Amino acid sequence: MLYFCVVQTKPIITVKDLQKSYGDFHAVKGISFEVYNGEIFGLLGPNGAGKTTTLEIIETLREKSGGTVIVDGLNIDSQANDIKQIIGVQLQAAGYYPSLSLTELLELFAGLYNMPINTLEMLSRVGLEDKAKAKFKELSGGQKQRFSIATTLINKPKIIFLDEPTTGLDPQARRNLWDLIREVKAMGTTVVITTHYMDEAEQLCDRVAVMEGGKVIALDTPDTLIDNLVASGFERKKEVKKANLEDVFLSLTGQEWRDE
Repeated sequence: MLYFCVVQTKPIITVKDLQKSYGDFHAVKGISFEVYNGEIFGLLGPNGAGKTTTLEIIETLREKSGGTVIVDGLNIDSQANDIKQIIGVQLQAAGYYPSLSLTELLELFAGLYNMPINTLEMLSRVGLEDKAKAKFKELSGGQKQRFSIATTLINKPKIIFLDEPTTGLDPQARRNLWDLIREVKAMGTTVVITTHYMDEAEQLCDRVAVMEGGKVIALDTPDTLIDNLVASGFERKKEVKKANLEDVFLSLTGQEWRDE
């Protein structure tokens, strides 16, 4: 399946000199970047690089120590409640009532947003329609992750934030979730994603920012960053084949959603 979406160059998120300190520890050290309207933007980095802190500040979940953050023309300092209305944030498992069914949870979130919702259609988008009556606590780890993606779309947000969305998923589910993220982009929604899977960032992201030690150390398209590395004289020790073991696995077992 092919997805086409023209990325607009107008920034929908602008971060300028963003800082976050905890006493003498500086988690984010004056970073600046823009996220363009309609793109998939990856925020990459090792554990402790500051990417989750940065994401939580933009999501209005954590206070900043300095700098400016503008989301769709809204200033995070004075218009945080307005920002919350136009974003979707992936919750971790602890954010859900474990004894409620998936249908009940979706209806609860829809009520909070005052948004009508077709729960079965929403669940089918992430391959969980057969789990509509199942309680959240009964889901496997991968199913919980897929459900968390569905909840970010309830309020039809302009921007969604996905923090390690494919962690714990098998190869079929991971590739299908990639397709879902591409569909979300094709509808005009901006996606900001963190991931430790570099192949995922390369496949999905229009641009990526690489963080290390609280700073942005590189920002460009995946292709440009790869080309720059190759131009510097870098060579892989092993020749890259036209397919990898994951491709073999998917070819042998199929790509449909399934229970983990």
